[in-house]
Amino acid sequence: MERSEVPMLVVYEGELSGQRWFVEGDAVLIGRGSDCDVILPERQVSRHHARIERMAEGVYVLRDLGSKNGTHVNGEEVRDRPRVLEDGDEIQIALCVKLGFVGADATLPLMVEGPTRGLRVDRASHRVFVGGHELTPPLSPAQYRLLTTLLDAEGGVVSREEIVGVVWAEEAAEGISEQAIDALVRRLRERLAALDPEHNYVVTVRGHGFRLENR
Repeated sequence: MERSEVPMLVVYEGELSGQRWFVEGDAVLIGRGSDCDVILPERQVSRHHARIERMAEGVYVLRDLGSKNGTHVNGEEVRDRPRVLEDGDEIQIALCVKLGFVGADATLPLMVEGPTRGLRVDRASHRVFVGGHELTPPLSPAQYRLLTTLLDAEGGVVSREEIVGVVWAEEAAEGISEQAIDALVRRLRERLAALDPEHNYVVTVRGHGFRLENR
């Protein structure tokens, strides 16, 4: 099977942030053990933690292997029943490593078309390009949600309340401080500035919120 026809795992958070693996063959073993296909060197990860199995053409499932600290997909625990994976799913291994499952149709290397200035997001694979160069390691899930929310506003202002609703949707809004929002915006600015230090993409609109100023 050609690699262009198989899905891919991308580490969003953890010691191996930015690492990628193609999901090839009938099964991919995930764990801390040296015999695993995807080795995650975190103490909370079991030696044989989880396994991705190819059930049919284009259908992959995630199975927890009785791990000590659990496996989650999009925040829901995978227990005795395997979970069918879909493009864009977020897999958490022992709540310490976050992996993105990228569907087979999004694993081909992407060519950057058009001008090399500015910011571009490939939503199928959660890849971000600045000035024609890919941002590595990938943005954290919170940073990515903030960036795409600003992009969707098409230059309009996004309020702090809207950011909280998108980025921290599963948490109580009153528990998110102004400092937490500012810290997230600052980290996103720093990541983008690493590839384009001459331009400020995320602009603060005092008293209103933030907007994205693309090149």
